[in-house]
Amino acid sequence: MSNPVFFTAAGTLDDQVPGSQFVLDGAEARHAVTVKRLAVGESVDIADGAGKRLTGTVAAVGPGQLTVQCSALEIESRPDVRLVLVQALAKGDRDELAAETATELGIDAIIPWQSERAIVRWKGERAAKAHAKWQSVVTAAAKQARRAWIPEVRAAVDGPGLQAAVAAADLAVILHEDAVRPLRGVLESWRDSMPSGTGPREILLIVGPEGGISPREVTRLCGAGAVTALLGHHVLRSSTAGPAATVLASDVLGRW
Repeated sequence: MSNPVFFTAAGTLDDQVPGSQFVLDGAEARHAVTVKRLAVGESVDIADGAGKRLTGTVAAVGPGQLTVQCSALEIESRPDVRLVLVQALAKGDRDELAAETATELGIDAIIPWQSERAIVRWKGERAAKAHAKWQSVVTAAAKQARRAWIPEVRAAVDGPGLQAAVAAADLAVILHEDAVRPLRGVLESWRDSMPSGTGPREILLIVGPEGGISPREVTRLCGAGAVTALLGHHVLRSSTAGPAATVLASDVLGRW
């Protein structure tokens, strides 16, 4: 069974070497000590959310503090092709569910999208609180999945903002029930056309709201460089499409 993972701030593991001790404190330490009830001698991983993972054993526990004896420190590289879920805001927390599940399945970043047909609206203080909640959900999901990288929840975008993101991406795919080409074929063609050794690349997987992406939005996004793709023969919920696309893309691109 894999070790439980607890997160620390980026950079705090930089000086760790086998044999050194690392002291975890704060909310993560309280969770490890009070909720998980880790005891001296148990194995544990400490990750900084930016690729570094310390593996060790618990050397001491105290009120709100966990001391870990380092046995190994690994740096997990990011994949050459990074997957970004563009998730339209949806009612009933289906958008958060999509972000959570996609994180468990390996998504690298998430962009909340205020689409034309979205019922939910992020404005003012609500926008900041909602963004923070998404990041908290994603962090918890990364912890559950034992990931060393915490996906970034980027700033929410509207239509023009998403068009700019599409124009900057290496590939942007709109998951659309009226598309002709299957997603697998789109990804395989793109993969086979890419020269090796050109540095990291980024693919946007664009998921609309429960009511679907408006034809005007599809036209504008395609004008910015996006392509449409069919994910499957069935119409998936907004909370399901992104995770399903993440799985398929990870398989096609050799990430799994």
